[in-house]
Amino acid sequence: MTEQVIGIIGGSGIYEIDGLTDARWIRVETPWGEPSDEILSGSIDGVRMRFLPRHGRGHVHSPSTVPYRANIDALKRLGVTSLVSVSACGSFREELAPGDFVVVNQFIDRTFARKKSFFGKGCVAHVSLANPTCPLLGDACEQAANDAGIRAHKGGTYLAMEGPQFSSLAESKLYRDAWNCDVIGMTNMPEAKLAREAELCYASVAMITDYDSWHPEHGEVDVTRIIATMASNAEKARDMVSRLPGLMGQNPIPCPHGCNTALEFAILTAPDKRDPVIVRKLDAIAGRVLNRRNNVQQVKFPH
Repeated sequence: MTEQVIGIIGGSGIYEIDGLTDARWIRVETPWGEPSDEILSGSIDGVRMRFLPRHGRGHVHSPSTVPYRANIDALKRLGVTSLVSVSACGSFREELAPGDFVVVNQFIDRTFARKKSFFGKGCVAHVSLANPTCPLLGDACEQAANDAGIRAHKGGTYLAMEGPQFSSLAESKLYRDAWNCDVIGMTNMPEAKLAREAELCYASVAMITDYDSWHPEHGEVDVTRIIATMASNAEKARDMVSRLPGLMGQNPIPCPHGCNTALEFAILTAPDKRDPVIVRKLDAIAGRVLNRRNNVQQVKFPH
């Protein structure tokens, strides 16, 4: 059975966790370029952990320049089986207050300047994103947050914007009132899409820092207030993350939602038509299916 390896993508304060043993920073090379930073490797309660600063230590990447494909590939190469995204977000709901956490289960992707897939010409694949997060891993995150005394909300729609600017008032009202979104951020897309292509269980925990710009009593986003709330949220997130290994254990069960088999019938390009250069780049992401013979079911579409 595959060993449980929990990956965490988050801010610089998330990986400074008491109880992390055998901690060391590892540089990982990927065919998709350099990841955001080295990856902190260690263990908690006997469960292996991998921590990746999404923006790099010192916050050197904007949301648009984060090397999302390299990040997911690097974590997959290090054996990650379950990936938890922790990110700062704005809230569109009065009841989702600054300091609260939301275990996201849906996304609306409004980003446009990012590479969103490992696949393309030479090796075409289509994975399902009807349910883009893993309910089993999300439940573990919710339980860990509750055990840490964090006010956590289960379920919510995350609006992913390109940034780096915050929303205009008109955009904020559109996303809240017409599109019925719950939180807004800049980093979970294409991260969630790539995690699905990599056959990883993926959960997103949104840490609320502000009310975006729609709230009549809070006005426009104040960066100084956001930073203060982020520091408090980082401490909560460390507590939540440190509880995940005890809840998830060393031996993962096969994902009942099929996250770890997302590519089973997704690759449509016939074996003799695949670009060998692309196939080599996909060794970590899709090796499970690409290394099998006759793994492509030929599909005929009606004209």
